[in-house]
Amino acid sequence: QVQLVESGGGLVQAGGSLRLSCTASGRTFSSYSMGWFRQAPGKEREFVATIRWSGGSTYYTASVKGRFTISRDNAKNTVYLEMNSLKPGDADIYYCAAAGGYGPVTNQYEYAIWGQGTQGTVSS
Repeated sequence: QVQLVESGGGLVQAGGSLRLSCTASGRTFSSYSMGWFRQAPGKEREFVATIRWSGGSTYYTASVKGRFTISRDNAKNTVYLEMNSLKPGDADIYYCAAAGGYGPVTNQYEYAIWGQGTQGTVSS
């Protein structure tokens, strides 16, 4: 069973950048498609980005396209979310998740394994 731990959240000014990391335990990390989701207080969790198990294909929600980049290093069992040009609306708890299958996977209900989340705060 894979376990996920996110890190890299913090406080940044609007226009700034954050880099989130999600490190997985277990030797089967490379067989999972990985995704990032976010959730603001009182709102539903929403899809942000996903990457195929091989890293060869990515997909983003429209609001972050061109600003965020998802990548993975299977040798390090880690997936990243580089967030640039941050806006106050990007301030959420960010979760990484793992889904079996070829991917990319955008539906949160196809993700079986979730991290505990990391907070990203953007000041205006």
